[in-house]
Amino acid sequence: MNKLLEILNKSADFTTAQLAAMLGESEADVKKQIEEYKEQGIILGSNTLINWDKVPDSGVTAIIELKVTPKPETGFDDIAKIVMSYDNVESVYLVASSRYDLIATVKGETIQEIAEFVSKRLSTIDNVIGTATNFVLTQYKSGGAVFYDDSDDEEQRSLIL
Repeated sequence: MNKLLEILNKSADFTTAQLAAMLGESEADVKKQIEEYKEQGIILGSNTLINWDKVPDSGVTAIIELKVTPKPETGFDDIAKIVMSYDNVESVYLVASSRYDLIATVKGETIQEIAEFVSKRLSTIDNVIGTATNFVLTQYKSGGAVFYDDSDDEEQRSLIL
C-alpha cells in the first residue's frame, strides 16, 4: 500500500509539510499526489472519529443484514443504491455470506426509530426478502482507533480485591 495513504488513513491532521517530511518528499509532490488521489476517487474525504459512547443522548447504532434477490441486469447495485440513499444509513457493504447479502450501518435516536425504519423502509424495498437487526452495545474499535478504555474496569476490580 502507498505510504502516503497509510499515513492519511491513520490521521488526516498532518499538514502537507509534515507529510512531506515524513515521506522524504517535497511538499509540492505531496500536494500533487493528494490532488491526484482525490481526482481518481481514492481519497473521498476525511472524517473525525467520535466516540459516541461518551456523548450523552447520542442515539443508537444498528448493523442491519439484508437478504436480497439480485436483479438480473444490475445484480445488487440498484438495491444498494436505494439503501444508501437514506440519510440515517452510514455505510452499506456487499458481503460474501451464506445468509445475507448486504450489511448496512444505521444511526437513529432510539431503538424504536430504527425498528420502524427497518419495517417501513428497508423491508419494503423490492427484492429484499429478509433482514436481521443487530444493535451496537459497545464500540471497541473503529477506523483503526481504539474506543474502549478499560481503566475504569481495572479500578473497579482493584476496589473489589
